[in-house]
Order: sequence, then structure tokens, then C-alpha cells
Amino acid sequence: MRHTFFCIDGHTAGNPVRLVAGGAPLLRGGDMSERRLDFIARYDWIRTGLCFEPRGHSMMSGGFLYPPTRDDSDGGILFIETSGCLPMCGHGTIGLVTFGLEHGLLTPRVAGRLRLEVPAGIIDIDYVVRAGRVASVRIRNVPSYVARTGIAITVPGLGPLTVDVAYGGNYYAIVEPQEGYEGLDSLGAARILSLSPLVREAVRAQFHPVHPVDPSINGVSHVLWADRGATRERGRNAVFYGDNAIDRSPCGTGTSARLAHMRHKGILGVGDRFIHESYIHSSFIGTVASDTSLPSEDGPIPAIVPLIEGSAVSTGFNTIWIDSEDMFQHGFQVI
Repeated sequence: MRHTFFCIDGHTAGNPVRLVAGGAPLLRGGDMSERRLDFIARYDWIRTGLCFEPRGHSMMSGGFLYPPTRDDSDGGILFIETSGCLPMCGHGTIGLVTFGLEHGLLTPRVAGRLRLEVPAGIIDIDYVVRAGRVASVRIRNVPSYVARTGIAITVPGLGPLTVDVAYGGNYYAIVEPQEGYEGLDSLGAARILSLSPLVREAVRAQFHPVHPVDPSINGVSHVLWADRGATRERGRNAVFYGDNAIDRSPCGTGTSARLAHMRHKGILGVGDRFIHESYIHSSFIGTVASDTSLPSEDGPIPAIVPLIEGSAVSTGFNTIWIDSEDMFQHGFQVI
């Protein structure tokens, strides 16, 4: 049996986005969180087939557009990447919205605005069109918060580190410059790739965050290395995800987590704008839109509503087959 997927490929700030415009499976569930769990249970082979080698690579990510489940939304997004079927993906949203609008796959009820359902909740989108192209997309992301601070770990090759965990749609172990870690350029890409799994494993051994509203969102999945020299106006980072990937974009959910982290530390205030750069120096504009809170059994958890703005570029169409006679039909990873 041959399964055919028609894709629009491109990138957001350098990180790949693959919009699967044809071939999305019919999913069960009353919202995108339930549909995500159904996809994981029954269709994860599509994710691995499209994201892993030989049809993808370590950084591959993307998603599907779905009809809305609510009367007040314009559609839904399901995210896929090498690390899994994510609750939220910021760079993916910017790319999927851009490609969907430019190719008539998304129809907003109000020009310049979208309300979209993602597994992590509801996000609102503002976008700008110039000369028929989507010039920018701004996401009002899900509430983001600091889950734990001061986690002491020891990493072979670096020594002792103190790490905080914050949520911006996914859970991030945030490593700021300190003794043993001087900044991104002191490590380089190869060491970030080798050290990040060790950091993630050490943090996971001590702390397993669970989202207070949706328990299906849990566990530290990403590592964010904050560069030295960050100010309240600008900073650089490298986000590690999956088994062998550095985000080429500044990372949308990572930027959301970083905004919540900096707000928690008193560095940023409501209304403050923060330019967040990636490892390759592409950038998103992050803003602390407002303070908010999340309910929990122990009382309200302080949180923020982050805004993330960036742009994406489509690079071409791609029709991909996953054939049952192909020994690598479900993809593979070497590292």
C-alpha cells in the first residue's frame, strides 16, 4: 500500500516547516488535545515517516491543518517533528499559518486575524500581508510560567549547573551562563548536541512537570541554552530538541518560556519587548502581553501571556510517498 502526502515545504527563521496539505488522517477527539493523543496512538508512523530519514532529517518539523472543533475558532493545528507530536510549536505555527494563508488553506473570518486550536489550548494570530505574501505572523501564545527553579545537576564535561524549568507550550530546562558554562560560543554546536541529552536526563531524574490544566502535557522535552550578555531588550539562545537537533530558529515556545522566566526574575515587565536570537542569529520578537495565572490544586500559578512574532518562507511543493514495500517506510535515525 502506498500512502501519498502532498506537502508545502519551507522554513521559519531557518528551521524547517513541512505543511502536510494532503493526506492528513481523520482523527478522533473533541478537541486538538484529544486528537493529538489519538494521532500518537494510531498514526505516529506518519510522523516518523515524514520527519525521520530518508524523507526528513534531525531538524524536520511541520504539521497538519484541521477543521475547527469550536464555533469561535478558524481551524486547528497538529504538530509533528522528530521529537514527537508536540502540544505547541511556535516556529511551526508561523510557518503553517504563512503557507496555509498564501495557498488558500486557511480562511479567516476577519482579515488579518485567526483563532486557532492547538493541543496546548487556544492561540490568537495577527498577520500582515504585503504584495500577496504573508510578511509577519504574531502569536498570542498559551499562558507560560516557571515550573521550578534552582535544580542542581552535575554534567560530565561541565561540572555542576543550576537549571530552571519553564513552560511555553513545552517544558524547557533553561541553562543560563554560570561557572562551567560561559555562553554559546564557548560550547559550539557539537558540544551543545553532546551535552544537552545529559542535561535533560539529569533534570528529568529530579523533576517531572505536569501541566496543571492538561496532564497529557508533561515532562521536560527541550533544553534552552541562554547566551551570555543578555539584556532586557535582547538575548541569544540555542534550543536542543529530539535526539540530535538544535533549533535553527529562536524557538517560539522556547521564547515564550524564556519570557516567563525573565518576568519571574523581574527582568521584564508587562509590555516589554525582547528580541530573541537563534544560534544562527535569526530572530523573533517576544513581548510580555500581560500577567495571568493558571489554576492548580495548590492555588493559582503566576504566568504570563506571551506574544511571539516572526516570518516564514515557503521553498516548494513536495509529494511524498510512504510505501509498505519500502523497508524504511516508517523512517529511521542513525543518531
